[in-house]
Order: sequence, then C-alpha cells, then structure tokens
Amino acid sequence: MTTDHKEPLLSELKQKRCTTSLDDTIEVCIGDFGWTQFLQAILVSLAWVFDAQQSFISVFTDNHPTWHCTSSSCQINKNICELPKDTWCWDMPTCTSIVSDWSLECSSSVIIGLPASSFFIGCLVGGFLLCTLADSSFGRKNMLVLACLIMSITGCVTALSTNIWMYSALRFLSGFGRATIGTCSLVLSTELVGRKWRGQVGIISFLCFTFGFISLPGIAYLNKGNSWRVVYLWTCVPAVLYTIIVHFFVHESPRWLYLRGHKEEFVKTLKTIANPATRSKLTSSFFETLFTDLESNMSVSASQDLDLYSAIKLLIEKGWAMRRLLTVVSIGFGVGMVYYGIPLGVGDLGFDIYLSITLNALSELPSSLIAFFLIGKMNRKVSLLGFSLLSGICSVGCALADGRERVKWFQMGLEMMSFFSACTAFNFLLIYTLELFPTCVRNCAVSMVRQSLVVGGALSPLLVALGRNNSLFSYGIFGVCSAAFGLFTVWLPETKGRLLCDTMDEEERLLERALSVDLK
Repeated sequence: MTTDHKEPLLSELKQKRCTTSLDDTIEVCIGDFGWTQFLQAILVSLAWVFDAQQSFISVFTDNHPTWHCTSSSCQINKNICELPKDTWCWDMPTCTSIVSDWSLECSSSVIIGLPASSFFIGCLVGGFLLCTLADSSFGRKNMLVLACLIMSITGCVTALSTNIWMYSALRFLSGFGRATIGTCSLVLSTELVGRKWRGQVGIISFLCFTFGFISLPGIAYLNKGNSWRVVYLWTCVPAVLYTIIVHFFVHESPRWLYLRGHKEEFVKTLKTIANPATRSKLTSSFFETLFTDLESNMSVSASQDLDLYSAIKLLIEKGWAMRRLLTVVSIGFGVGMVYYGIPLGVGDLGFDIYLSITLNALSELPSSLIAFFLIGKMNRKVSLLGFSLLSGICSVGCALADGRERVKWFQMGLEMMSFFSACTAFNFLLIYTLELFPTCVRNCAVSMVRQSLVVGGALSPLLVALGRNNSLFSYGIFGVCSAAFGLFTVWLPETKGRLLCDTMDEEERLLERALSVDLK
C-alpha cells in the first residue's frame, strides 16, 4: 500500500502544482492507504450501524400485530374495531408492539404513524440546528460523539415510555440527535484518506448502514415474544459503548484542524495516520515551510469561512453553490421518499414482515457492493440519474400490480428492485455531494442533502397510511417523485476523480479553469 518517496515531500508537493495547497499536502502525507487509516475509517463508519437501526426500528416496535378469533361469533375478515373485545385475541403477547400494548388498534392512522413521523421531524429539526457545528466550532469528531450520545441515551429512555405521547416525544429527541450522525461519519472518514480511496471509504459507511438494517430483523426475531422495549435496549446500549470508544480512539479531520488554526493537532494527526515510510519525512522543518507556503497561497482564511452558521451564508451568497445545493436537495427528497417509505409500507403487501424487511435489507448489500467496487469507475451523473429513474419506474409498477394475486411475487420483485435502486442512488448522491462542495461548507451541504432525504422520510408514514387501500397513494407517489426529481441531475457537473477543494475561492478557480477548457 505504500510507495517509495524518492523526492522530498515539499518538492513533490510543488511538482503536483505551481503552488502548494492543503489538498496536495493531504494527498502526499496520507494518500497511500495504510492500516491506521483503514481502522479509523471502519471505526468512524460503524456509527451508521446504529443510525440504520434507529431509522427503521419502528417497523417492528410500532407494527400492527396479527390476531385471531376466540369465539364462533367472530369473523376474521371483519374490522377488528367492529368486534367485541372478548371475541378475539392477539397472536403474540400484547407487549410485543406499542399498538397492542397501548390498545391503539382502533386509533387513527395519524396517531399510529405519529412516532415514526416524530422521529423524522426530529431529524429535520436537528439537522437544521446542528448542521454547521461540525464545520465550525465543534468539528466532525466531537459532533459525531455528541449526536451518537443523544440518540443512544434517548433510545434507552424510550424503553420506559408509558403512552404514545411520551413515546413520540422521545422518538423526536432521538431523531434530533441522529440527524448529523451519518453526515459527520461520512465526511470525517473520507477526509482521513487521500482522494484515490475517498469513494471506497465512503461506501464502507453504507455497508455499515446495510449491516445495521440487516441486523434489525434478526434482533426483532430473537425477541419475537418479548416486549418491544427490549428491542430498544438491544440497539441503544451498544451505541452508548460505541460513543465512548469513538471519543478516545478516533482522530479529528486534518483538513478541519488546519482550517480552524489547530496546527499542533494537525501535525500530530497527520503523523499518526500516515504510513511509516511517509511519517519519517514529516519533520518539524517540513511543516514550518509548509505552513508558510499554505498561508501565502490560501486567499480565504479559516476564520472567515468557518464562523458559526456562516457556512449557510456562503452557500446562499454564491450562485453556483446555491444552484448545486437546491439540485441535490431536490434529488434527495425524491430518493428519500422511496428509501424510507418502502420499508414502512412493505407490510401492506401481504408478506411476512420479518421476511419482507430481511429481503429489503439484503437488497442493500449488493447496492453497497456495487458502489464500493465501481465508485472509482462510474460516472456520478449518469449513475445517479439512472438509479433514480429505475427506482421510480419500479415503484410505480409495484403500485399498478397491487391487488393482483397472480403477480404477487412479481410485485415483491418490483418492490425490491425499487428499494435496491433507491439505496444505490442514496449512496451515489452522498458521495457526489461531498465532492461538489469545498471543505469549509462540505459538512453543511451533506447535512442539507440528508435533511431532504429525511423530509421525504417524514412524509412517508402518512402516505403509507393513505395507501393501505390504494398503493397509488404510497408507492405511486414515491415513484413519481423519485423519477421526476432525479432528472435534475443533468444540471450538475461531473466530479469523478476530481480533487477536493477547501475554500470557496479554490472551487471558483476550478470552475473558471473548467469553463476555459470547455470554451477552447
């Protein structure tokens, strides 16, 4: 994994460009992927396991349980609310779901869907309030620790809920904490490696999310006869332990450290995660000369770029940045409706919920593997556009096949293909977004995109409730939104293999060079 550096590092930097940039420095110091970086990336990416579990846990804890008749006067095909209470009984103990535990079987779909919607609304609020903290004073690592701690502790307390209102409020707080976990984890892991491995390391996060999703039906099945509260403890207690490990063993992003003026930590981090062959050349004289070169060449100071909430101001002020942000946010909204909506609505297709969710979770695995092995070769624009359209078409097809027993398994196949395509589009969208924006606003931009995914997710429970009798109101709307918003991809520039800029000025100079090449 290492290369033999025959030239001094500073000379190598200046050979890459006529001036020394922070991206060049990162590339030369840690561009060769080593075991230290690999372990750091794995540890940071594990946050997505717990992110996935809390995102979809309501599929099992809030599920409407099956029931059976206990009297000859009972008719199994009738509405449960029209039957006397003593003529029917739940198939499983009442404690296995909040619906049976709190007698919500006759409540409105709005009440039953309130906890799931509250979680996504909490994600939305938390994302907007916390999205710039990782770019400004907190940093990527500290924000990741804080977000994981809020989500996991709140999840443990959720197991003590006594009614739907307390439960929904705690789900809101859990979503509030969860809002920035995926973003901080993705940005931090990709900023700890060189550009050659950026895409693959980003996909490791998505593989971890897949593992978290796959583990959830297994945990739920092992606790099939137990209280829904146990499922929360099984998923949240390990998350608390994980947070402690991250605090002590994960390094902060060297890019963020330099831009915030933490030069000593910047040097220490680079020396720690660099390969042994490179580490021996990272001397004090090297960094002294390097800092002089960087400060003379970086036209925008870190303090100017990274004041609290100024990241949003920078995105709004720069026309090209605002256009990019609106485009990726719109795409994220369409993808999010399918990505979060399909697992919530799969129980309405008439299949076993444990089998259905497991199949959906397994469909994420090839999606992540495709992205992992092909992210370095595949065009971002074409891939995102293609998978968004395919997801939309399959989702609409699933809605049109609803109610036709002869094509029941074909409908399930369409549902899985739609979810698989949404997963792949989700993966490419986040990698694409972090490449579209410079370091000073990257975390904020990725957070905004994740928020748009969450907005789609927040609407999904209501559409799923409306679509219980007619899938056109759920799967049909999911598909139309995914395909329509996916078309916006044509307005974005390609970023495959491109360097990561650190300031808005660097990005604008890159745009000017690209424009001059196109004109020639």
